[in-house]
Amino acid sequence: MGDNDLHLIAHLMRRAGFGARRDELEAYAAKGYDAVVDDLLNTQSRDDVDQDILDRYYASSTEGGDEAISQGHWVYRMVNGDGPLLEKMALFWHHVFATGSEKVGHPPASKRHLQMFRRVGLTDLRNILIELSKDPAMIMWLDNNQNFGDAPNENFGRELLELFSMGVGNYTEEDVKAAAQAFTGWTFTWSLRQSGARDAFPTYFDFVGPDHDRATKTFLGETGPFNGEDVIDVIVRQPATARFISRHLYTFFVADEPPVASWNETPPQDQEAIDILVKAYLESHADVRHVLGALFRSDFFKQAMFKRVKSPVELVTGMAKLIGPEPLPDFDSSPHTNAAGEMGQSLGNPLTVEGWHTGREWIDGGTLSTRVEYATEQVADVTKPGIRAIVDRLAANDVVSPTDFVDRCVELVGPVPVGADTRQGLLTYAESEGDLSFGSDADRERNEARVVRMLQLIVSAREFQFN
Repeated sequence: MGDNDLHLIAHLMRRAGFGARRDELEAYAAKGYDAVVDDLLNTQSRDDVDQDILDRYYASSTEGGDEAISQGHWVYRMVNGDGPLLEKMALFWHHVFATGSEKVGHPPASKRHLQMFRRVGLTDLRNILIELSKDPAMIMWLDNNQNFGDAPNENFGRELLELFSMGVGNYTEEDVKAAAQAFTGWTFTWSLRQSGARDAFPTYFDFVGPDHDRATKTFLGETGPFNGEDVIDVIVRQPATARFISRHLYTFFVADEPPVASWNETPPQDQEAIDILVKAYLESHADVRHVLGALFRSDFFKQAMFKRVKSPVELVTGMAKLIGPEPLPDFDSSPHTNAAGEMGQSLGNPLTVEGWHTGREWIDGGTLSTRVEYATEQVADVTKPGIRAIVDRLAANDVVSPTDFVDRCVELVGPVPVGADTRQGLLTYAESEGDLSFGSDADRERNEARVVRMLQLIVSAREFQFN
């Protein structure tokens, strides 16, 4: 498979972004795989979305309050923004460093939490963990505003070690206590101190010196009068951290792994791949962009096509890309965000502090029906720009045989690597009405309906559930 292979580019864009339209894939393939990887990794300062315009249209077009509006903004950026890896990494960190807006209870803090991931998500882990530790939404979520020198609260210190950096089995209870003591006094404040107006105003990190425990602490075998940044410095240097973050990246970008709670007992399915990512982590001093570069250029990544179940957000954003593009004010995010929530992934509200349980756990009888119904509804409207583009490509030929009809549609929808049984089912439908011709208005109307039905059959197939 060459670097200009469109199937490989499509794989990259599904994993490092949220998919791509056929015209986009063809343009990327002309540039070559390595050039596209470079572009993805170096868009960290680009923000092509005008937030004022987004606020103007989405505040009125999306019902359900601030949380629904925030979800709509994010989905719009995923589908229409020019920095797909920024948004994909924000989704990755949102899963690993889970917070829920229901407990945080402060929409401006939740919004800034996401903006923080977008801003630092491709930097080094030390910077990311420091920003996370100073983030008011995280402080609220794990109660670090209740962590005082004379009455430490261990919630944040424990999750920092267990779920955010090292994993179970790589630290002791004494390390948890030392971490909690190091983060005493790390709290937040409101820009407006009148309590009645707090929900409408931003929050900011605040260090309260009298609440901080300045005593000498022993943490992961090192001793000193550690504060939170010192603890993070020690954590980031640990080989266990390199392994833990590498396995998270592998699970999110390469292939489904078992839930994180079992990692201490269950070895990675591809230890060699994890070793490559660990090496990139250590040699770059935990630079996430460098690790991702090694991942996207690796053979194990290139050979991992369709080895992950699409998350609900990946499914809905991929469908939105397929039927689009629809810029503001026409783009309506609510069908996509509502569907993702019904499938088990409500943006802003991971199910637990462990984030979402991914892979095959995304699918049960109920959610699979929801996924299929949603996908078939999305491709039913032939006036959508993406569906119209597929019809026009087929209509460029005077006559399309049933075999070509199947092959072209499978290619234009994904490409989707359908198995023999699925392909035979598609071919049976295609042959039932013979060749397609778009020569007359009557033929075009009849065959547009056939194209829509073919697309519905493809997005209903088992293979379409994989990324």
